[in-house]
Amino acid sequence: MTETTENKDLVQEKVQDDNVQAENVSTENDVIEQQEAELTIEEQYEAKLAELQAKLDDEENRHLRLRADFDNMRRRNQLDREAAEKYRAQSLLSDLLPVLDNFERALQVEATSEEAASIVKGIEMVYRSLIEATEKEGLQVIKAEGEPFDPNIHQAVMQEQDSEKETGVVLRELQKGYILKDRVLRPSMVSVNE
Repeated sequence: MTETTENKDLVQEKVQDDNVQAENVSTENDVIEQQEAELTIEEQYEAKLAELQAKLDDEENRHLRLRADFDNMRRRNQLDREAAEKYRAQSLLSDLLPVLDNFERALQVEATSEEAASIVKGIEMVYRSLIEATEKEGLQVIKAEGEPFDPNIHQAVMQEQDSEKETGVVLRELQKGYILKDRVLRPSMVSVNE
């Protein structure tokens, strides 16, 4: 062989080696690019997973808030129902208070004849029946005379002076007050010691 042919063969071998090396480098680059692409896909999945986890956490928080709101509403409704049941007779009893006052005034009249005495006795029987019925519903008379003045249950309409009693004590009850269970329907009108 001639030198040129040998050179050509060497050059071709060199070119082939370079091509093989280039292919190897290209393959390595492809593998690296593929790994980078896979990392990018993994990163994308991780980002998507983090986004979905955040949405899930938001929905769980929203669900918990809605459930708490529902429980609060249910509790409020239960308390409203209990209060409505407890004070169902409040309106009727408030309307009956003037009737009770009139019965008490009628009972204070002295009967001078036998007929008047029997009428007073009948009024007294009706009054007692009415008192019993209102007490069954929870109506109670507010104690006033001799008690310390309490602005929550007493309404002072005048002041008097009695040196034998303490200051701030109720001396006289001018109009009875009433409580329904734990609610004041009407405060007692009282005269208070100065």
